[in-house]
Amino acid sequence: MISVIIPHLDQPELLRRCLMSLTRETNAGLPFEIIVVDNGSREMPAEICAAFPNVKLLSQSVPGPGPARNLGVANAAGDTLAFIDADCIAADGWLDEITHQFSADTSKSILGGDVRIGCEDPKRPTLLEAYESVFAYRMKEYIEKQGFTGTGNLAVRTEIFALIGEFGGIDIAEDRDWGQRALKNGYRTHYCERMIAYHPARKSFSELALKWQRHTAHDLARAKGQRGWRLRWILRAVAVALSPVAEVRRICISDRLNGWRARGLAFVGLVLIRSYRAAIMLSLSCGATNATTLSRRWNPRSAAGTASKNT
Repeated sequence: MISVIIPHLDQPELLRRCLMSLTRETNAGLPFEIIVVDNGSREMPAEICAAFPNVKLLSQSVPGPGPARNLGVANAAGDTLAFIDADCIAADGWLDEITHQFSADTSKSILGGDVRIGCEDPKRPTLLEAYESVFAYRMKEYIEKQGFTGTGNLAVRTEIFALIGEFGGIDIAEDRDWGQRALKNGYRTHYCERMIAYHPARKSFSELALKWQRHTAHDLARAKGQRGWRLRWILRAVAVALSPVAEVRRICISDRLNGWRARGLAFVGLVLIRSYRAAIMLSLSCGATNATTLSRRWNPRSAAGTASKNT
């Protein structure tokens, strides 16, 4: 049986779409359960979860998607764990592909799927949809070059998860940390292109900025362990600001964009985001911005509650 684990925070309608995609008739013959773990929403999605079969709703007060997923794992009954985010839609055959991959090759312990941007109008993507179609969720590249995949489309045998250990907290990039710990323990993540989840693009630049604030804070925490980290960090910030020039070819040949309008929008979005990332990096290097504050913005209410308990 597959236990599908979904962390949730204030996305009730997107969660409804996610649950609909998982419980559609194409998955009717597969034994599975769904565990939704709320992470401090204004209102628990009890009514939404109750409308679907085999859905269990839990609450995790510790902030962060990692702790939320860990609680789901602790309550899972399946011999396979599948992770998807509340704002994602599982493509037809998502559960079936996971079952097939693990059944066909017993040497596979961890699967990382393809995450694509679900455009509202594929013929006329917005600037952020065009940008993220090329530069967000490059799971195959993450797996091949860094040994991890995103936890928004991940499957692992339950016994292997127990050997690797839990996801980290909100102050680290829990997907990268967990995947690289798995690799160090001899368990390689296998990319599965037919295990597809669709993720909506951010609606505003501020939403995308929030993502990069957290990721940049995590990167800084890792960089500080190296000698001469500050100079390396500043040089890296400069490289990030100049990097859009090197990405022109990627945009031009991408099979996830159609037409020059979409490619032009993708490049404009790239310039804006890389410039913003470079600015954050420089601000962190001189102490003008606090890394812990940035990393905790994923869940400001829960983080604030944690801070108040510690004062």
